[in-house]
Amino acid sequence: MKRNLYLRLYFVPLFFVMVALLSACKKNADNAPIISGVRSYVASPNDTVLHSAVASGQWVVITGQNLQNATQIKFDGVPAAFNSALFASNSAVVQIPAIQFSTIDTAKLYTIQYVTPAGSATFSFKLGPAGPTISAISNVFANPGDSVYVYGANLVLVQRFSYGGTVISSFKPSLDGTSIGFLMPAQTTTDQVTVIAKAGSVNFKILAIPTITAVSNENASPGDSVYIYGTNLKNIQTLTFAGTAVTSFTSSGSGNALGFVLPALTKSAPVSVTTKFGTATTVYNVNDVATGRISDWEWGGNFNWQWWGGSYYTSGSADFPGNSSQYMVLKTSSLIGGEGNTYSNYAILMNAAQWVPTANLNDPVDNWAFKFEVSVPKPWNGGTIDILSGVSSSPIARWEPWQVSASATASYTTNKWVTVTIPLSSFRAKDATLGEGKGASITKIADLTGPTGNTACTVYIHNYSTAATATGFYGAFDNFRVVKIK
Repeated sequence: MKRNLYLRLYFVPLFFVMVALLSACKKNADNAPIISGVRSYVASPNDTVLHSAVASGQWVVITGQNLQNATQIKFDGVPAAFNSALFASNSAVVQIPAIQFSTIDTAKLYTIQYVTPAGSATFSFKLGPAGPTISAISNVFANPGDSVYVYGANLVLVQRFSYGGTVISSFKPSLDGTSIGFLMPAQTTTDQVTVIAKAGSVNFKILAIPTITAVSNENASPGDSVYIYGTNLKNIQTLTFAGTAVTSFTSSGSGNALGFVLPALTKSAPVSVTTKFGTATTVYNVNDVATGRISDWEWGGNFNWQWWGGSYYTSGSADFPGNSSQYMVLKTSSLIGGEGNTYSNYAILMNAAQWVPTANLNDPVDNWAFKFEVSVPKPWNGGTIDILSGVSSSPIARWEPWQVSASATASYTTNKWVTVTIPLSSFRAKDATLGEGKGASITKIADLTGPTGNTACTVYIHNYSTAATATGFYGAFDNFRVVKIK
């Protein structure tokens, strides 16, 4: 009897302890989660408290209470995948999911929602895209009503968008936030694009300054068709050629060229194009055969021929219309492998002339160019026009317009006369493997002209191939000159 009473008295306290423990466990299990903060998962000293983040797969530690039994964790309303083995009652390690901010419920933006069987907690946490940026505009020359795109990054959650000072009420951001599509407004009053988004704002200047990269014939005759090449050559307000206004012209759809019929000219002067975005003006003059000339074959100009090489000089040939002055003709049949040299009818030899003024010999090499007018009325494919100075072991510039790629050729002809521009940086030394004119570019102008800038000039045709050329060469040259282009 005493033994039974003893056993009963022994188990009573144990019973109350077990009840207390079960009660405590049930109480903990019934408690909803509490989030007190977010820390960086990266080891110290970077495991700092985070108040904001950009969703990019970053790992974070959510801190608080009752976090061990999570069933769902959402960042900005987007569920995150997680591993409960990384959880404790007061912390949970989780990776921020990929979030496409253009598709989320904005009411859940900047929140973390934590769900367990006992309840849920919502925590304010600024997780969103970076501020918007703009990098380009598809077509600043679009007509009213045309589709236009502004390109950039983080162009999401856009609250206000304006183009050229006009608020665009209807626009469509791309899902990935890299563009905004809209219709060009009827009127613009400023040169700014403005995007105001949830994450910030950005202003971008509408800019399309014209550039001129080449002129088809700098010394054309009145009535000839002339083309100017460059960029942003659209919506032109004024165009002058050698100081003469050109009022009738046509721009290409891409804005990379414009064409016109040359009016009568009265002087030498630059080419100038003005649009609403700015003005482009050539450094050099057109209608100018005197500046920097080495030879123009004129008795009253700078004939400067050594009376050696070339097939003949002439003027007014029906084969080379559009040039009433004298010019030099070079004519060959098909060249066998390796044929062509500097002392034969393959070559045009000129006496010394001042290529570059002495005061400019220290200019950057790219600032100057060798120029000439040429007319090639018959198809030319194969054989290189070499240009070299009188400097010993002169570097060579090679003109091969029929070589359209490293492995492809196409017969080359011109429509009347055209201007060829060869930057002095195209004059190169001989390469032991690749041959003449294929080595290192000159580093200073004196490498080409000598210390005075005054030297001779030879232009000749050479077949560097071991096979015969597909065609001969028949062409005329005029106005060899060296001109500042930058």
